Amino acid sequence: MGGVVAMWVWFFVVLALVALAYVRLAPMDVEKVHQPVVGDVDRDGKGHCLRVIPARLGALARIDAAMRGLARTSVVAGEVAQGRITYVTRSGVVGFPDFTTVEERDGHIRLFGRLRFGRVDLGVNRARLTQVLEAVAV
Repeated sequence: MGGVVAMWVWFFVVLALVALAYVRLAPMDVEKVHQPVVGDVDRDGKGHCLRVIPARLGALARIDAAMRGLARTSVVAGEVAQGRITYVTRSGVVGFPDFTTVEERDGHIRLFGRLRFGRVDLGVNRARLTQVLEAVAV
């Protein structure tokens, strides 16, 4: 009986390690995540957050600098001159990726943070967007 229990324990340990490896190493579909941001009003969901602010001179560049300054955050696609940048921010321990797209168009800047895996982000995308907007004072 003890051998069967040990086998199941090892099975679940290996399964967990494979799942963690997938979260860390899964390829990103840049074209899928670097899309125009849809929405004109602030919105919070279980796995996403949208903030819409008036565009001011230099605001997109300041937001870009603030996003690049966040821990474990890197640019996936885009640049300030294009008017849209998408970033990936990974959680500290497991490395779960969250995407944030920042876009300036039609006189507004839209910031859209969303998770890649799962259904609920526990408010981390809202917290990230709040932190960035407070840092640039827009």
